[in-house]
Amino acid sequence: MKSLKNKNILLGVTGGIAAYKSAEIVRSLKKLNADVRVVMTKSSHEFVTPLTLQALSANPISSDLLDINAEAAMSHIELARWADALLIAPCTAETISRLASGRGDDLLTTITLAFDGPIAIAPAMNQAMWRDSRTQDNVSKLVANNTLICGPGTGEQACGDVGIGRMLEPEEVLNIFSSLFKRGKLISKKVVVTAGPTQEPIDPVRYLTNRSSGKMGYALANAALEAGAEVVLISGPTDLNAPEHLHFVSVRTAKEMNEAVQHHLNSTDIFIGSAAVSDYKPSKEYKNKIKKDKGKKSISFELEENIDILKGVSSQTKRPFVVGFAAETQDVIKNAREKLGSKNLDLIIANDVSKTDIGFDSEENEVTLITPRDDYFISKNSKKAISKKIIDFISGVI
Repeated sequence: MKSLKNKNILLGVTGGIAAYKSAEIVRSLKKLNADVRVVMTKSSHEFVTPLTLQALSANPISSDLLDINAEAAMSHIELARWADALLIAPCTAETISRLASGRGDDLLTTITLAFDGPIAIAPAMNQAMWRDSRTQDNVSKLVANNTLICGPGTGEQACGDVGIGRMLEPEEVLNIFSSLFKRGKLISKKVVVTAGPTQEPIDPVRYLTNRSSGKMGYALANAALEAGAEVVLISGPTDLNAPEHLHFVSVRTAKEMNEAVQHHLNSTDIFIGSAAVSDYKPSKEYKNKIKKDKGKKSISFELEENIDILKGVSSQTKRPFVVGFAAETQDVIKNAREKLGSKNLDLIIANDVSKTDIGFDSEENEVTLITPRDDYFISKNSKKAISKKIIDFISGVI
C-alpha cells in the first residue's frame, strides 16, 4: 500500500451497518501519514459516533451544510478545496443514487459537486439492492464520471443473506483507493526550487526585503517531490517548516542564494525560480548600527542592481527547463510575457499580488501559465492544488 504522506483525505461516512469499518479506515489512513477529515451524514450517526472518528482523525467532524465555524459558513467549499481525494466508505445504495443524479442537498453530496479531484466509493448494501438494475445503472453513471469503485465484496451480510454487496475490509478498500495517487511523473528528474524573500543588509540590525511568504515555493517543492523528483529547495528566511525528504538549503541574501543555485545546478532538469529576490541591494553595508541623527529629518541610501539569478540560469549552455514567476500589480500578462522573453524562460507563472485574497501571505492563489506560444489560466484554489497543476503542466511539456 502506498504512503499517503502530505495527502489530505476527506472520508465520507454514510448510514449503513458497515459504518463501523470507517473507524479502521481512519486509523489506517493516519498510519499511511495522511491528514484525514471526516464528513458524516446524519444517518451515519446512528451507527458510529462522531466522537470516535474525531478522536481517531484528530480533526473536527463535519455534518452540517451550513457551518457557522467554516469560512463564510460554506464548509462544502472549504473542504472541497482542502482535499486531495475523497473516499466515501461505506457508500449506501441511497448515496450512490444521489451522487449519480447530481444531488446536492446535504454536506457530503454538495462537496462532491464542488470537488474537482478524484472520488472513490466503497459500496455497502444488501445483495438484492446491489443487483437491482437501477443501482447498476447508477454505478455505471459514476464510473463514466471517473469515480473509482472499491468493491463490493461477497460473503455473509448483516441481514443473513449471502452474496455480493458487503463492503470490502478496510485494508482492501485502501489498497484500491491508494491507486488514485499515481506517482512518478518526474521520476529520475532533478528539480531545484528557490522560495521566499532575500534580505539585503543595510547595517547589523536592518535589511532590505520584500513581503514574500515562501508558501508557493514550498508547495511547488512538495508537489515535485510527490511526483517522484529529486528536489533541492533553496529558501530565503520564512516562517515555514523545512519540508522532509528533500535537500533543504537555507540562505539569506541574493548572493548566497545564487551560490547555492550554482552549486546544485549540475544535472538539474527543471529550475523553478519562485523566490522573490530583491532587485536592488544597498551599495554599502554599514559595519555598525546607523544611529538616529536628531538634526536630520531624512536619510538616504544608494542602491545598486542585484544579481539576476533567473537570467543566470537560463543563460547557461547546458540549461535546465527554466520556470520563473511574475508577481505583478498591473498589466499582469503583458509584463509577465515581457519578462519571459527578456530572461529567456521556458515558462513564466503570472499572478496579481494586488488582490488581497491571492496576494502575499494568502493561502490561495490564481495564476496564468505563459509559454512562448500560449497562456493557460488556473483559477483560484489553494496554493497546494495550484502547485500540483503547475507540476503536472511542466511534466507534460519537458
